[in-house]
Amino acid sequence: MTPSFSPLGIVHTVLSLLPVVFGAIALIRDGRIEPASRIGKAYLAGMLVSIFTSFGLSSTGGFNEAHALGILALLALAVGFTARRYAWLGGGAEYLQNLSLSFSYMLLFIPAINETLRRVPPSQPLADGPQSPLVLGLVSVVFVLFVIGASYQALRLHARRKVMAASTA
Repeated sequence: MTPSFSPLGIVHTVLSLLPVVFGAIALIRDGRIEPASRIGKAYLAGMLVSIFTSFGLSSTGGFNEAHALGILALLALAVGFTARRYAWLGGGAEYLQNLSLSFSYMLLFIPAINETLRRVPPSQPLADGPQSPLVLGLVSVVFVLFVIGASYQALRLHARRKVMAASTA
């Protein structure tokens, strides 16, 4: 039987689409989620609302893996939105920022994949939980896309820094 949505579950699902959209716009437009931009700030707000509404949901009646992912996403957001403030990180701060924010974006998709496949189609869902081969396969694809995207971001940042260094020399 397909799990039903609670009123909070419906609100959470709708609000969780915001950071998916804002993150996609940022990544497509800028190649990264830039905290100082309007879209970066909208991404942060959407992520925070998504994460905090998820803490009120539980299919097990208590703390579960999705809550742990929410905490991990909060940590990634904190690192990503503050990394460039710390001088001791030097040139690595921007790399850490990109990696952290891209990681937070990837984390959005893990519960989304699981919950969607547990509910679609309503008559006979494609998966029965996070250990389903389909869920694990799709999460693996998302992880590979994250690694490719983070590598691209790092190479792009490195190339930009080389150009800037050459122009100041």
